Amino acid sequence: MILRRFLLAGLVVAIAVAALGQPSANEPSSAQLDQFLTSSLLKGRTDKAPALDAKRIINESNSFLKEREPEMSPEELALYEKIVTMLGPNPELAVKLLEAMMNEKEPPSPAFEFILGNAYYSAGVTDKAEARYRSALKRYPNFLRAWNNLGVLYYTAGRYADAIPTFSKSITLGDRDPTTFGLLGYSLEKQEDYVGAELAFMQAVNGDPANADWREGLFRICLQNQQYGRAEALVKNLIRAHPREARYWLAYAGVLLAANRRVDAIVLLESAASTGVAGIEELTLLGDLYAEQKMTPEALTAFQRLRALSAVTGESRLLAYAQLLLDTGRLADVRAVLASLPVELTPAGRLKLLQTRADLCAAQQQWPEARAELQALLKLAPLNGHALLGLGRAYAAENDLARAAFAFEDAKRSADTRYLANLELATLEIRNRHYGKSVDYLQQALSIEKTEAVENYLSRVKILAAEESHSAPCPPPPTTPSAGTSSPPACCP
Repeated sequence: MILRRFLLAGLVVAIAVAALGQPSANEPSSAQLDQFLTSSLLKGRTDKAPALDAKRIINESNSFLKEREPEMSPEELALYEKIVTMLGPNPELAVKLLEAMMNEKEPPSPAFEFILGNAYYSAGVTDKAEARYRSALKRYPNFLRAWNNLGVLYYTAGRYADAIPTFSKSITLGDRDPTTFGLLGYSLEKQEDYVGAELAFMQAVNGDPANADWREGLFRICLQNQQYGRAEALVKNLIRAHPREARYWLAYAGVLLAANRRVDAIVLLESAASTGVAGIEELTLLGDLYAEQKMTPEALTAFQRLRALSAVTGESRLLAYAQLLLDTGRLADVRAVLASLPVELTPAGRLKLLQTRADLCAAQQQWPEARAELQALLKLAPLNGHALLGLGRAYAAENDLARAAFAFEDAKRSADTRYLANLELATLEIRNRHYGKSVDYLQQALSIEKTEAVENYLSRVKILAAEESHSAPCPPPPTTPSAGTSSPPACCP
């Protein structure tokens, strides 16, 4: 299960590497991991709309469809023919000329309002563009391109719920452009209407098979519905069309992992790495998969490749891998990982290396060597709570309880280690048979984090503390009875 947690961390950069190897109350099950892998494929693609040259669509709609759309008045048509060429290169001037044509006595035709809406959109005045499109549609409800352009306006503004009925109306009126179907599919996907999105993306793919955005959309829907066979076919097609696109290889690996085909995923990612396609995420996942399979040399090779692309990422993954191996007791492999690290590390990497070396020495009960590594770490970071905890444990293992107590008291100053430091101090006081002091430290620990195990331990220590107080020797009697003293202390016979 620790290896599963390591794999999970490797897929999502946002999960802190520092958390690797730490115990978790609820480790992910295999099913939860597979679900996570599936949901993280092509991460970010559903948050980034497919590329759209909206102004091109708007400008290309400036010519009219004969006998299917409203016509302009002769005066409007004369002005339109003069300024139509400037709608693209100089929309601000076009807006001024079109607005000058307006008069309060006679409202403009729906066709003229549509062109004015296009000009407003091209000039970036989207609120006025929306108003003009809506006015044109109110007066001419079957104005196909006005519906389509209004949908483009909503889509580019991220107003997907508003875009859906406008694109749908455009399609109902006869629009069969694959782009319209694709934009409708994406809008439906954003609104979690996956059935409708699938149908729209399928129409878009049928009309424009070479468009990767629509295939990606259909791919995401297949993943959402756990249709891994269809998803695999789609991503294979994407790789064939775009073999140098690393994220498609990562997506394919994710499909294989979701289907519990880990060896196939390794083979795939190894192919991407050997051909130079694999990037940081792909190599990270490959190394993590090798780590999960306990293939240490192969994992090291993957992480070394990762270092060539990103020294910081590669360094952090190697150090995290070393800590994982420590947690699973594979000490020889830990030494191999540490030996593969470069001489020059980042400041954070240097601290982590010293901590890992100290942990390795502690695992082998080489206490003087562990202390040396920790003291070197504390010279660089005097307030490092984890190093202080390790130093205290080393002193305690050598039965130097006084120095251990000093180290644990210093570790209490760090918020990250205050809880554990109190528990270590409580343990020291038990060894010293100072049960009352142990109670104090346990209570301090429980004030930070309540756990049933510590509460039960505290209840047992309290019994010892009570027995300690009852068995304490009485103070010697005063030589001269003082005024008001009528009986000895309660603890005395």
